[in-house]
Amino acid sequence: MIKKAMVMSAGVGSRLDPLTQNIPKPLVPVLNKPVMDILLTKLKAYGIESVIANTHYLADSIHSRYASKYSPVNIEFTDLYEETLSGTAGGVKKCEFFFKDVDNFLVLSADGLHDAELDLIIASHIQNDCIATMAIAEIEHKEVCKYGVVVPSLDGTVSEFQEKPSLDEAKSNFINTGIYVFNTRIFDFIPPNTVYDFAKNVFPKLLEAGEKINTYKINSYWSDIGTIDQYIQSNWDGLNQKVDTTDTKIIQTEQNLYTIGENCKIATSAKLLNNVVIGNNCTIGENVVLNNAILWDGVKIKDNVTVHNSVIANNVTINQSINDVILATEKKDELITNKG
Repeated sequence: MIKKAMVMSAGVGSRLDPLTQNIPKPLVPVLNKPVMDILLTKLKAYGIESVIANTHYLADSIHSRYASKYSPVNIEFTDLYEETLSGTAGGVKKCEFFFKDVDNFLVLSADGLHDAELDLIIASHIQNDCIATMAIAEIEHKEVCKYGVVVPSLDGTVSEFQEKPSLDEAKSNFINTGIYVFNTRIFDFIPPNTVYDFAKNVFPKLLEAGEKINTYKINSYWSDIGTIDQYIQSNWDGLNQKVDTTDTKIIQTEQNLYTIGENCKIATSAKLLNNVVIGNNCTIGENVVLNNAILWDGVKIKDNVTVHNSVIANNVTINQSINDVILATEKKDELITNKG
């Protein structure tokens, strides 16, 4: 029913710093796969044939991965570079030309990890004949202050929005997941060449104009990998197969859950405990202990080192035991960055 989608990919990902110092947020790996790879693979499975992505921070990395004939995801890809960020809705407005030949289209965040039933969301949008459909998810009440809260009416349309309300003021446990289906009439509500946001500008404007915003409650896994803690939890959720990360080989024993990338050298005396993710081309030395550890590609762990509750970015060599840290570089003044 819908063949085209936009993936919002322009964000800097500052809350994931230092992991995003050298890699854009959409390419941050979950179980050794860039989260955008996982998303694009799922879009293709739902019949999406063409995708446009707005890019900004480290845009060349995204362009070179998906716009070349060597792309790991076989989907038609268009890259629109934003020299200056223009907000969530402003970025979509710049892609208006891409949707000239369709009536409805998908918009998703590149950093969303989910198993949302996109076919049912699209069907709900078309059945209700609304200008916009928003996928919402129900979360624990104690978490609502972290998100944009959606207050749905009895008929399933939006009656009110609350942006990160206090627990006492929150009128709902439903949040905006950043998964949308729009009719192309949405472009009439987004001015050109302006910094414009869906939550702050477009959605209130739609309600003022009497337009109905349809909601669809997703009953499957959804996570935003926007913070270090959420990123780590998303990897553990993937290991526990709470979310489909598209054909990842996961090994389970009494002591651990783990996945190992290609071309790794792991000493037989090394121990993997609890949750462990090892990227491609890693070297793990003698008597190494990895306990709740995420290693990206090209990581080297020297002999007799313990890595506990930590994330190590690409091509970092570890020659001392570490605990509860995020390592993005080997520079001495930046070697250890506390998660908190």
